[in-house]
Amino acid sequence: MVDPSLLLMVRMTLKDISSVMVHRYLLILLSVMVLSACSGCAELESPEALAPAPPAQPPRSSAPRAEGNAGGFYAASSLTGDFRGYPEAERFIDKMVKAQGFSRDYLDGLLSQAKRKTWTIEYMNREKPTTQPKPGGWTRYRAKFLDDRHIEAGVDFWSRHESALKRATRETGVPPEVILGIMGVETIYGANLGTHRVLDALATLAFDYPRRADYFLSELESLLIMAREESLDPSRPIGSFAGAMGLGQFMPSSFLKYAVDFDGNGRKDLWDPEDAIGSIAHYFQAHGWQTGEPVVTDAVVMGHLEPELKTGFDSHYSPSALRDYGIRPARGEVFGETSLLALSTTNGDQYLLGFPNFYVITRYNHSTYYALAVYQLGQAIKQRYSGFD
Repeated sequence: MVDPSLLLMVRMTLKDISSVMVHRYLLILLSVMVLSACSGCAELESPEALAPAPPAQPPRSSAPRAEGNAGGFYAASSLTGDFRGYPEAERFIDKMVKAQGFSRDYLDGLLSQAKRKTWTIEYMNREKPTTQPKPGGWTRYRAKFLDDRHIEAGVDFWSRHESALKRATRETGVPPEVILGIMGVETIYGANLGTHRVLDALATLAFDYPRRADYFLSELESLLIMAREESLDPSRPIGSFAGAMGLGQFMPSSFLKYAVDFDGNGRKDLWDPEDAIGSIAHYFQAHGWQTGEPVVTDAVVMGHLEPELKTGFDSHYSPSALRDYGIRPARGEVFGETSLLALSTTNGDQYLLGFPNFYVITRYNHSTYYALAVYQLGQAIKQRYSGFD
């Protein structure tokens, strides 16, 4: 006869075994149901998978070198906006795709948001060069720049950036006062940098100003290449109504040729004082600045100037030729060729002799008055700054 206590133990053991089996069966069934309801749930193991998916990007062009675009995300299937239907704009896009490796949809998108500036064209038409200077023109022109505002601002800029100016002179031979003269005439040391998008200015003049379209088409091309090299959004730079940029008002083509990273931070930034200083100095060095040589000197004209005698920064006379015309320097002697500069003042005509360094300044702006204003402003700043030494 079986012991009743042993039978009780067997029943309890069987009961426990059944319970465990049921539990295991239920767990397996539950797992299968969860996996069926969430196929691919393994992707949820990473935190990034829980974030919302990024918006889909528009399809990119299949043109070669699409990676050669400038900064900013632009894409469109065709040119729209203010320059829609402009043949010159379409030809420009074709050229930039074929010759420079930009993608068509990027350029369509970028130029679709460029704005046509009607007043820019009107202003350019008013600024057409005149053949006959007005009497007293130099007196009025000089007064715009040789005032306390420009001189004091130049002295202050020199004191704040003396180290960079000294280094620029040491490396290029261009004196601080010439660099400061440029900045003063162009932007009053950053106080007047312009308020216009360079892209709008250049697109307007490139596509809708036939008189100088070739020049501004080239500058628009340079802007896009500049933006690509510097990883910039080409719609971001702000400058003058004609597209000049930074403290020294470089056009994009000048940026590509002469801008330098003078502060060594890996970027060429013409809105940065140090880079602007170094870039202006490099510009003059590249155009043949002669270290330590004079710029201009007063001239004395004996009698009346011959009517056929050419004057201006692009005139050239040997010392003997000047003597034959009754012209001599007011002080010292002249060796080598010089230009004869005629200035119309409210007190009559004034004459100067321009040395090769004067011609170098005119490479920045092809104007006798401009170059002389740069030089004289720089001299006034130097004189006042020296008083604080």
